[in-house]
Amino acid sequence: MGLFDAFKTTPPALTPRLALAVGLLFMVGADGQVEQEEIGQLRSVVGGDQELIQTALKYLRGVKYEQFLTDAAALLNNEQKLCLLINMADSLLSDGRAELSEQQVFGKALAQFGFSEESFKGYFDTISLKNNRSIF
Repeated sequence: MGLFDAFKTTPPALTPRLALAVGLLFMVGADGQVEQEEIGQLRSVVGGDQELIQTALKYLRGVKYEQFLTDAAALLNNEQKLCLLINMADSLLSDGRAELSEQQVFGKALAQFGFSEESFKGYFDTISLKNNRSIF
């Protein structure tokens, strides 16, 4: 037993609902900045469920992104994977920018869940239009 093992916590078991919150948190934190638009989008998706957000934060602290993607891919059905990707893309675009680090995080999820940029393009274009308020 290591000196600091007593401080380690076991991450909570991943569920589909938790995977949604965790995926969004990884996306929100991808660029190292958490914007108000991203927080609002997260709250909107999880229905303001603070307990879920806290559980997701605990999971996030104990599991690396790549492991989360592997676990989520095995857990979620195709419809759930697509829903998570759409919400991640919405979060990515909610502040009007797509930083390289955010693109990389999203690209890993896209690949792990069995989608290509081409197969996701229609969803992405729709989300881009939804978030483009400059057209008004």
